[in-house]
Amino acid sequence: MNIHSESIDRLFQSFLNLTSIEECYTYFEDLCTIKELQDMAQRLDTAILLSKGYSYQRITEEIDISTATIGRVSKCLNYGSGGYREAIEKLGDAADSGTES
Repeated sequence: MNIHSESIDRLFQSFLNLTSIEECYTYFEDLCTIKELQDMAQRLDTAILLSKGYSYQRITEEIDISTATIGRVSKCLNYGSGGYREAIEKLGDAADSGTES
């Protein structure tokens, strides 16, 4: 399935135009539901933990997320387009500090 479109390009460009965490909060609170934001954050946290070698069990203990979602994130992390890995790499130290209890 090809998701590329002018509309999605415009959406992504609007993300790239944000210049601060506060601007992101303001925009994403309007754009998404709180649950959608929490779900996206959980998926990223899951990808970070998987990339560190955490087991599904340990991830479910640290993050309130289903094993089915962990499996989906794992599939994307290992066989997807590389988006998670690139995002984690760009987060650098923030990825290391944000998910450990």
